[in-house]
Amino acid sequence: MELQQMRYVLAVAETNSFTRAAQRCLVVQSALSHQIARLERELGAKLFERTSRRVRLTPAGEAFLPAARQCLDAADRAAAEAAAAVGEIRGRLAVGLIPSVTAVDLPAALREFRGRYPHVRVSLRVGASDELAHQVKEGTLDIAFLGLPTTARPRGVAARALARDRLVAVLAPEHPLAREPSVDLLRLSTETFVDLPAGTAGRAQSDVAFDAAGLDRDVAFEVSSAEYIARLVEQDLGVALLPSAYVPQLKGVVTVEISDAPARVEYIVWSSATRTPAASALLGILEIPPDPDTP
Repeated sequence: MELQQMRYVLAVAETNSFTRAAQRCLVVQSALSHQIARLERELGAKLFERTSRRVRLTPAGEAFLPAARQCLDAADRAAAEAAAAVGEIRGRLAVGLIPSVTAVDLPAALREFRGRYPHVRVSLRVGASDELAHQVKEGTLDIAFLGLPTTARPRGVAARALARDRLVAVLAPEHPLAREPSVDLLRLSTETFVDLPAGTAGRAQSDVAFDAAGLDRDVAFEVSSAEYIARLVEQDLGVALLPSAYVPQLKGVVTVEISDAPARVEYIVWSSATRTPAASALLGILEIPPDPDTP
C-alpha cells in the first residue's frame, strides 16, 4: 500500500469523479484508475461503486477513508518536521475563522507569514465558532479564531484569549431607535431580530443575555453570515446585535450602544498534540505564547 494510492482514493472520494480526481492529482485517468484497482486487489475489497452516472464509496471505502486521511496527515507532518529540523518551514497550514474576527489583522499576518515561509500552502475556512473548534480538535484545522460568549470557553484545544468586546444594536437608518444615544435589552426585546442560527456560539452571545434578563424576543430571520445579517437590517427587516469592533466595516446601517450589552471573547485555538511547524510559525508571528490559557 502506497501513500500515493491513498491520495488517489481521497481525490476520487472528494470529487466523486475519476476524471476530476486525475486532473487534481495531475495524472492521466488511466494511471489513477490502475493504482486504485491495484490497491483494491491488495485489500480484497472494492472501494468505489462505479456507474455511468456516478462514483461513490462502498462500505469498505467508507471504512478505509478515515484511516487513509490520518496516514496522509501523518506523512505530511513527518515531512514538515524533517524540513523544520534543518531550518525550513514547509507543508500546509489550515486556518479557520469567524467572519467577524477583529482581534487580529489576519491578512497582514499572513502577508508576513508568506514572506518568511513561501513554501507553506495556506487554506482559510470561514465558519461558526463551535464548528471550527471541533475541526481543530479533530485535526482538520491547525489554528482557528473564535468568538464565544463570556460564559463559554474552548474545550479540548489549546487556547489563548485575544480580546473582549461588547455587542451593539445594529439598525436601519430610518429605524425609530436609530437616533437614540443608547437602548437597553428590555426595549430591544420588543423588536424583530435578525440573528445567527440557533445553537451556534454567535447566537448564544445574545440568547444568554436575554435569558439572563428574563426577556423573550422574536428572531424572524436566521442567517449564517454577519455581513448578510447587516444587509437584511439595512432593509429594516429587523434589528441585530453584533460586536462593536466589527460593525465599522458594515455599510448602510447605524449602531446604538446597549446599556446592559452582552459581551464576547475572541480566542485563538490550536492543537498542542498535533501542532505543525507551520502552525508554530504563525503563532510566533502573532506573538502568541506557547503556553495556552486552557488545556
